[in-house]
Amino acid sequence: MDSEIHLGYVIIYVENVVATVKFYAAAFGLKQKFLHESNQYAEMHTGQTVLAFAGEKFIQSAYPFQTNRLAKQAAGAEVAFVVKDVEKSFTKAVDSGAIVVLKPSKKPWGQTVSHVRDNNGFIVELCSPVSS
Repeated sequence: MDSEIHLGYVIIYVENVVATVKFYAAAFGLKQKFLHESNQYAEMHTGQTVLAFAGEKFIQSAYPFQTNRLAKQAAGAEVAFVVKDVEKSFTKAVDSGAIVVLKPSKKPWGQTVSHVRDNNGFIVELCSPVSS
């Protein structure tokens, strides 16, 4: 059954779009899809759903929001990347500057899950597929 709706974008508002793109390339192996000439908006290749970054100043003029910072409590949201080797992906992220939140651990339902904070303090999950 085709759905009339699908998740097209996840946009994270960041202080420095270019630095964030570089971080996600190094830490998670993502490739840049698009970077606007203003350096205030970028998209990464992640499959069907686009992960995008927008400069905070780009949107704060329209409505205020809580900024993501490593020194602050993390936002109540995360992005999750399903990976083949959680331990290897986790180590690569941490070696690239990600902050450890939860080391890889096996969940009762069989999935391996880990969490890090990115260069902005946003939570990123690295996990194995959920087995059915």
